[in-house]
Amino acid sequence: MTDWIFNRDTIGCFRFMRCAFDTQTGVAQLVYAFDDGPELTETVTLPGAPFALDAQREAAAQRALRLLHLIAGVSYYKAAVPSGIRIDDYSIDAETAALLEEIYHNGLGEFAYRNGLELRGKIRFPVAASNAAAAPALGLRTHALVAIGGGKDSLVSIEALRAEGVEQTVTWIGGSQLIAACAAHTGLPTLNIGRQLAPQLFDFNRQGAWNGHIPVTAVNSAILAFAAVVSGVDQVVFSNERSASYGSMIVSADGTVTGEVNHQWSKGWAFESAFGDYLQTHVAADLQYYSLLRPLSELAVARQFAKTDRYDAHFSSCNRNFHILGERPTSRWCGVCPKCHFVFLALAPFLPKLRLVGIVGRNLLDDAAQQAGYDALLEYGDHKPFECVGEGRESRAAMATLAQRAEWREDVLVKRFANQIAPQLDAGEWVIEPLLALSNEHRIPAALWERLRVRFAA
Repeated sequence: MTDWIFNRDTIGCFRFMRCAFDTQTGVAQLVYAFDDGPELTETVTLPGAPFALDAQREAAAQRALRLLHLIAGVSYYKAAVPSGIRIDDYSIDAETAALLEEIYHNGLGEFAYRNGLELRGKIRFPVAASNAAAAPALGLRTHALVAIGGGKDSLVSIEALRAEGVEQTVTWIGGSQLIAACAAHTGLPTLNIGRQLAPQLFDFNRQGAWNGHIPVTAVNSAILAFAAVVSGVDQVVFSNERSASYGSMIVSADGTVTGEVNHQWSKGWAFESAFGDYLQTHVAADLQYYSLLRPLSELAVARQFAKTDRYDAHFSSCNRNFHILGERPTSRWCGVCPKCHFVFLALAPFLPKLRLVGIVGRNLLDDAAQQAGYDALLEYGDHKPFECVGEGRESRAAMATLAQRAEWREDVLVKRFANQIAPQLDAGEWVIEPLLALSNEHRIPAALWERLRVRFAA
């Protein structure tokens, strides 16, 4: 296959070749190809091998592996976005196809917008099987795999579960030293899952492949669901708050809103509800997938984080840290990206000023050079950034709260807000309390939620 050359414009079909899991080594192989091109093999490695699975759990692991194969394929499909999709080694039912089409279409929304592509109606997964019988319960033990990303949100979940006595393993994917150090600081059992993309993908990028944002949380959710079945545990827990369900408004040159693109769609409620329901009907009836923070806004999460200083010197919610700095866990905040801007603003109403400045390293709200970044968060003359940040109304309420406090109101961006932006707002935009109220839209197990409700309301 050495004479095969990647050309995104002539590729007609993306193929799901096969997937396999070796219980002796803990290595799963996910194999793809474009047309008759070379096989693209991704590996996912679960620590703890060898694994002993009974027949029922082995069958469920195979179902979870196929789901992972299909969802992780988005990383490769996007390189050429061909109109043809083929599944070579097994068949899927209509419910599976519908889930995948929802994930690919919405999860690639920002990718399509930035590249000027129209994916609506283009992504069609082939249905070649009748709807499967309902998945059985496997007798999974009560234990949570809790995803950690090194930021404030997952740490709030971990501490809430700890306080409620839920057994948990802090879990992450990949080799980030920052996440590893943060996970170690929890003092809880940890699980570091390996993921290695097919190396040809990087060659394709150099050869003109389409590139851009993918629904990473969907892929990570599928990896953790597979790991849960193999490990025999009954819960996969993420820490996505309700603000994740809201996207960025796309505005034309004349100011008309022409659509919405959600950078964090796979962190939103639509994905969580669809994926969680699918796992229980198609993989294992007793496998629970939920976000512990779904009933909370970003500001409510910030309020919870402020209750402990255990992680002040260890966490980072800076995306540039992971994208650019790589293996430098001592440099946790860049101070100029939308995530740094938003997390600083969200925490400010709930943390003493000296503590917050000590965490980030400087006062971002007293720096005129950060004005454009904060205007975007406030949705003042700009739309919400394509980042995992809260809603514009949360940023406006937080800034309005600071404008009324002596320790903040003289800072350059807070003063500008009070003088220039606040007079244009409705009275309701000033009030932070309604944004701290809890929502009833979530998948948290009922008994756990009854206990958590009291904790999160304070």
